[in-house]
Amino acid sequence: MTSFPGKRTTRAALAAAVVVAALIVTPTQATADPVLPANASEALKVYTDLTHDAEALNEEHLRAQEDRQRKQGELDRANQDLATAGSALEKASAAEGEFRGKVDLLTEASFEGARFTGLSAMLTASSQQDFLSRMSAMNVMAADQTAALDALSGALADASAAQAGATDAQKRANEASAAATKLVTDIEDRRVALVSQVNTARTQYNSLSSSDRAVLADRGDTTSVDTPAGAAGAALDFALAQRGKPYVFGSNGPNSWDCSSLTQASYRAAGVTIPRTTYTQATTGRSVSRGEVQAGDLIIYYSGQSHVAMAVDNVRAVHAATEGVPVKIANIDDIGSINVIRRIVG
Repeated sequence: MTSFPGKRTTRAALAAAVVVAALIVTPTQATADPVLPANASEALKVYTDLTHDAEALNEEHLRAQEDRQRKQGELDRANQDLATAGSALEKASAAEGEFRGKVDLLTEASFEGARFTGLSAMLTASSQQDFLSRMSAMNVMAADQTAALDALSGALADASAAQAGATDAQKRANEASAAATKLVTDIEDRRVALVSQVNTARTQYNSLSSSDRAVLADRGDTTSVDTPAGAAGAALDFALAQRGKPYVFGSNGPNSWDCSSLTQASYRAAGVTIPRTTYTQATTGRSVSRGEVQAGDLIIYYSGQSHVAMAVDNVRAVHAATEGVPVKIANIDDIGSINVIRRIVG
């Protein structure tokens, strides 16, 4: 078991010792912690500080993965558009060639004397029927040339539009590809930072006394809770059924959770799809005020929007707090500073 530093070591010094990956955005705000008693040991306070940063990094890592998936989707759509534009350009170019050929033939025929005026037709006709035949041929040729010119004009416009579409699609594909490639590196950087921070927190946890661990492991209120009808109530039923299960960074259930995977899975069980991370859950549904909170609302905490809980009622919420702490009910206002409250349904 790792021994805990002496009393002279301040929490600030300990926190500074575990700063990782300078290129990674430092969490702007700690995440949720269990409600510590006033006489909580220094070791327990240090542990909650470390896990705060670890969960913020966990959500940052998950967000980078979401960003990459979104960029990959943009790349796929751009490549599809590029293929469509390329096909359209090929067809437009073929049509342009076809109609340009017809115009060229009609122009050549005109130069060779195949086009006559009405006067020349009348003067050279051998009979009335011959005159009418020549006039009919002239009208057909004129109509053919007009149609060929119109078709050529349309084919040129289609080719120009197809070329512009192909150019735009290629640009979007290049940009999305570059962004996706950059995000691969970003994801790995964040993963490394997360692993380092989690390992530091777990080392600190191993140094805690049995009484400190008991504070963390308290299961809170495990009594039956009445929930409303509808999707919000069904989501809350699922979340409450997870009480007592452990928190694990990045876990997606069903035997352990992190804060945002719990809320996502809860609404999924109610037939409602919501995003994976706290940041995107903070933009889902509609905003409600603190006084309007009701069962099923998602409460996003801290300026960095790095933690989420689900309201049980206007006073309590159920959430996955951090490692060492089971999924449990806590007072909404004791979990942390509220950033935004979102109503997912209703």
